[in-house]
Amino acid sequence: MFVSFGKNMADKANINPLVFKWAREFARITEEAAAAKVQVSTEKLQEWEAGTSQPTIRQAQTLAKAYRRPFALFFLPEIPRDFQPLQDFRRKGARPLGTPSIFMVREIQQKQAWISEVNRENGEVKLPYVGRFSLKDNPVTVANDMLDTLGIAPSGYSTDNPVREWIDRAESKGIFVSRTSFIHSRLKLDAEELQGFVIADEYAPFVFINSDDWDAPLLFTLVHELAHIWIAETGISNEIEPDVQNRKRLHPVELFCNEVAANALMPADIVREIGADIFRSADEVLQASKRFGVSSFALLVRALNLELISHEVYRNLKRDADAGYREFLKREDERAARRKEAGKKGGPSYYLLQVNKNSRLFTRTVLDAYHGGFIEPTQASGLLNVHSNKFSLLEAQLSK
Repeated sequence: MFVSFGKNMADKANINPLVFKWAREFARITEEAAAAKVQVSTEKLQEWEAGTSQPTIRQAQTLAKAYRRPFALFFLPEIPRDFQPLQDFRRKGARPLGTPSIFMVREIQQKQAWISEVNRENGEVKLPYVGRFSLKDNPVTVANDMLDTLGIAPSGYSTDNPVREWIDRAESKGIFVSRTSFIHSRLKLDAEELQGFVIADEYAPFVFINSDDWDAPLLFTLVHELAHIWIAETGISNEIEPDVQNRKRLHPVELFCNEVAANALMPADIVREIGADIFRSADEVLQASKRFGVSSFALLVRALNLELISHEVYRNLKRDADAGYREFLKREDERAARRKEAGKKGGPSYYLLQVNKNSRLFTRTVLDAYHGGFIEPTQASGLLNVHSNKFSLLEAQLSK
C-alpha cells in the first residue's frame, strides 16, 4: 500500500481517522498518553482522529509503534476485523485489562493463529487431550490423565526446577508455553490484573503465564492453565492461587481448574503420607511445600480440604505464612535496591527472555521453518520479535 500526498503536504499521512482512533482505543491508550508520545496537544490528536487535520508520516509511524500496529493499517478503508476477545474467567469487578495485557493477548493470538494454520495445512492430527474432559468430570480424573499424558510424577521431580520440567513436558506434547512479565522495559504486566490465559486449540494449544511472581505460584498458574486445555476452555485467568475465602467469587471454570491443579501438584495420597505433623509450624509447611513446587498457601488449603488440619490451625499457619511472605518480599526489594545502587545490571540474557516469551517450542518451530526456506526472514523476525541477524543468539539459548 502506498501513501499519497497532496500539494504542499509532502510530510502528511493521509490516514483513515476512524481506523486511527480505533487503534488507540483498542490499545487502551488515553488521548493524553498518545498525544504525549508525539509531543502534541490532546486537541491536536482529537483533530487527527476526527479527520479535520492529519499527522505527519513520522508522527503516524510513532503512534503505530506505540499501538503495536503496522503503519499501513492506518490507511485501510475500514476498521479491520481483529482477533476476538478471549473469554474472561476473572471474578466480576476485576480490574480492566490495561495496555500491556491487551498487547500480550494479541501477540500470543497472532503467534497461535500462525502455528495453528501451519499445522492444519501440514495435515497434523488433532491433539487428543484437548477437550478430552468437561466440567462434568471429576477433577481427580482430569489431573491423573494430565500427569499420565505429560509423564510427570509429582512424588519426585527429576530436577530442582519443577516449572521448567512441566513446561518441557508440555511442549514435548505440542503445547506452546509463553512466559514473561513485560512487553518491553516500559510496559510491564500487572500480576493483579492478569496471571495467565490459554488458547485451547486442537492443533496448537497456547498457554501464557505472567512470570512476575516467584516460582511456587507460577507453577500452580501453569498447571491451572493446562487444565483449561484438557476441558477446552479458552480464556483469561486471575487470582488462581487457591484461597478458602475466594471460592464464592470465582467462575466455575476457574474453580474446576484450581481443583485439577491441586490434585495434579499435590495428590491426596502423597499429601496424606507426609502426615499432619508437618503442620506444626509455618517453617515446616514451607519446607514441605518446596517438595511439591507450590506455595505454603496452596499446601495449607490442600491440607484443610483433605481434613488434615482444622480451620483454626489453617488460620494460624496462614497468618504466620503471610508474615514470612512479607519478609521475603522485603528481602527481595532490599536485594534489588543493592543491585541498583551497585550499578549491576545482572539478570538473564535478553535472548533467553525472548525465547521464554515466544515459547521455546514456538521459537524452535519458526527457526526450523526459516532455515528450511518455508518462510522469509522478515516473517520469521516478526514472529520472534528479533532481527534475523540475531537468530543465532536465540538458537544458543535453545540448547541450554
